[in-house]
Amino acid sequence: MVQVTLWGGLVPLAENQKTLTVEADTIRELLRKLQERYPGLSGPIKNDVAVAVDGVIYRDDWSRKIPEGAEVFLMRRLAGG
Repeated sequence: MVQVTLWGGLVPLAENQKTLTVEADTIRELLRKLQERYPGLSGPIKNDVAVAVDGVIYRDDWSRKIPEGAEVFLMRRLAGG
């Protein structure tokens, strides 16, 4: 099980829950299950989300395994250059 903390903008789309628990081994599986459970998250997940696992931010490497007990945050993807 993975405990995920959502950035404030996602909370209303997840029935006003800031923290969610999901059974997932990879970031891709985590995002898929969140979209299935909370369809309102689909748009932001596809376009606006980065995932931080134990302080490392992943923007596109959704195949990354999530270690047991990891600290996971869904956060707004930042643009920059």
